[in-house]
Amino acid sequence: MPTLILVRHGRSTANTSGLLAGRTPGVALDERGAAQAAALPARLAGLPLSEVVTSPLQRCRETVRPLLEARPGLRSHTEERIGECDYGDWSGRKLAELTDEPLMEIVQTHPSAAAFPGGESMRAMQTRAAEAVREWNARVERDHGADALYLMCSHGDIIKSLVADALGLHLDLFQRISVEPCSITAIRYTRLRPFLVRLGDTGDFASLAPREEPSEGDAPVGGGAGAP
Repeated sequence: MPTLILVRHGRSTANTSGLLAGRTPGVALDERGAAQAAALPARLAGLPLSEVVTSPLQRCRETVRPLLEARPGLRSHTEERIGECDYGDWSGRKLAELTDEPLMEIVQTHPSAAAFPGGESMRAMQTRAAEAVREWNARVERDHGADALYLMCSHGDIIKSLVADALGLHLDLFQRISVEPCSITAIRYTRLRPFLVRLGDTGDFASLAPREEPSEGDAPVGGGAGAP
């Protein structure tokens, strides 16, 4: 079966503003995010990608644009099911304001029970994304062969949930996974099991350095802004 290259979108204006963007329209890449996207073609230069599949949201489409311009023959598809989690009434709010919401503790410790007011549950988010991947795996294998590679550009919580699915982890453990903006995660699917062969690879170790403001230990909902 194919190998899936998962790319989280580049850093966005919402990431640097501390907003939970969700599906809010008009959220673009910031200057650093645009530079990350511009570097993506060189990072993937050695990979014979067969298809590109992207979330419909602007920040994902902007992330893959340089890659598609560098490879004019590469077909691109929009896939609604790998779009960002529907955070409902939380969308567009400051993450700092959401910290004291009772639901946030559930999101952090028991996400399989978390459902966003006016939005969707995290279980539903993972289910639709995993179903999309399985269908695209079959489509890519049919059209390009079992050894094909294809790319999906999506969002932090979506990618983390797909990694958890590939590893057989319960969704309640997915907050232990971290993927930075424009990081590359690769999952090789086989008949018997998936293999996680890359996780959150940016080629940059700056995020491992101590932060001036240490983390409280909570996972950043939506994925966070990455290294400073």
